[in-house]
Amino acid sequence: MAGAADDAAKGQIRQANEARILAAAERVFAGAGFGGATMAAIAEEAALPKANLHYYFGSKQALYRDVLAQTLKDWLEPTHVITPGADPRTAIETYIRAKMALSIQRPHASRVFANELLHGAPVVQTLLATDLRKLVLAKAEVIAQWVRDGRMAAVDPVHLFFTIWAATQTYADFEVQVCAVLGHKELTAQDQTRATEHVVTLILRGCGLT
Repeated sequence: MAGAADDAAKGQIRQANEARILAAAERVFAGAGFGGATMAAIAEEAALPKANLHYYFGSKQALYRDVLAQTLKDWLEPTHVITPGADPRTAIETYIRAKMALSIQRPHASRVFANELLHGAPVVQTLLATDLRKLVLAKAEVIAQWVRDGRMAAVDPVHLFFTIWAATQTYADFEVQVCAVLGHKELTAQDQTRATEHVVTLILRGCGLT
């Protein structure tokens, strides 16, 4: 029993440290890019010894890949609400709100991912062409069936995802531009709420789901 308890405790410590390192890596990669980021800077940001980073992730390249993979996983997880039996309005609204929350809560992750795509997606190209494509096509077929059943307006299901991604991630990737236009140093809670309600209303209206 003691051995099992020790293993569980070690597992929890490992998970906590890995999450801490990934969060720190998001911030450092977002600010410095892959080329400018160092394991030493990430270790300092995580307040952990540099040896811990190498122990858990092996190299900067491996850590970068894990940051991108975790970001994509977190972005795709909210699509679980899009199922044939779901209410279209509730499902799409829930997904939009989840994507907005991720952009607001983890803007650095979005910026790292955007920078990867701007450079041709050399690391995540395979994930985009396999995991992402498979899931989007499956969820797009659910939306297409909703359209055929007259449960929502006729929209291009795949391009609906592109629109949602663009509308939600802009508040992370182009936060500086948004703040400049709003005249704020950073987005306030009121700004975030206003943005979320705007994006939700605009997209639902376009889907005939007001």
